[in-house]
Amino acid sequence: MATMYNPAHPGRILRQYLGEMPVGQAAARLRIARTTLSRVLNGRAGISADMALKVAEATRTEATLWMDLQTQYDLWHASRRRRARIRPFPKAA
Repeated sequence: MATMYNPAHPGRILRQYLGEMPVGQAAARLRIARTTLSRVLNGRAGISADMALKVAEATRTEATLWMDLQTQYDLWHASRRRRARIRPFPKAA
């Protein structure tokens, strides 16, 4: 998987799939709380494996697509944060 530069949050992409559908109606179809879907769509919550399965079924896509989008988003943002220097493990003999 190639790392994207500043990838979009998966919720932003999901919002495009919803089109003009109200959040409450989409949440009902996914069988999740409206607030949960709203948090995902607004980038305040990530897509879990369970959510990826539901979204994939509703959008006729693959769950791995949604998980990959979330992973790319998380890795890119994690790579931008300061973190302690990590010493490599010694090479195995």
